[in-house]
Amino acid sequence: MSDHYYTKNPHTKSEPQQWTTVLRGRNFAFTTDAGVFSKGEVDFGSRLLIDSFTEPGIEGDILDVGCGYGPVGLAVASLLPERIIQMVDVNERAIKLAESNAAKNGIQNVKVYPSDALESVDTEEFAAILTNPPIRAGKETVFKIYKEACSRLAEGGELWVVIQKKQGAPSTEAKLNELFGNADIVEKSKGYYIFKSKKH
Repeated sequence: MSDHYYTKNPHTKSEPQQWTTVLRGRNFAFTTDAGVFSKGEVDFGSRLLIDSFTEPGIEGDILDVGCGYGPVGLAVASLLPERIIQMVDVNERAIKLAESNAAKNGIQNVKVYPSDALESVDTEEFAAILTNPPIRAGKETVFKIYKEACSRLAEGGELWVVIQKKQGAPSTEAKLNELFGNADIVEKSKGYYIFKSKKH
């Protein structure tokens, strides 16, 4: 398999880039790097997920699965300072970037650590889980994230997923309906869908 972002230790030569952007009305400064998903800007799907997300109605931590260099988790942490946002990724280069980006932006209500899907996640129940799933890793990996997320949500907790139609939105919708019994389309734009499934 060629070296891509769903890799524990990317061998791609490190080429850090720094840039700024606005997410949900707040300025962020990010450092990104080669071997990490969407290194030059916040990708459209992540931005749509950030803009669409609403705070869950139940208490508890929120989890960002496949956090990359951190835009989704850090934006949510900035919006919801009273909550802990846990951020995980299999890619250790991404984890280091997410940690440094949290510090750079003065965001302290986050816990960033490596995990393949939810394997290394200790928290039993989350209020919400967000993911821009690693499509390049294949459907089996993506569906594993959905399944593990379903088992780790509290009653009334929500899974939020962004996915492109051409990269598997219909099969994601079917899988979420199978796991949760519901899959609401919260938003769709430029071929991207935001699904929200609630655990009952």
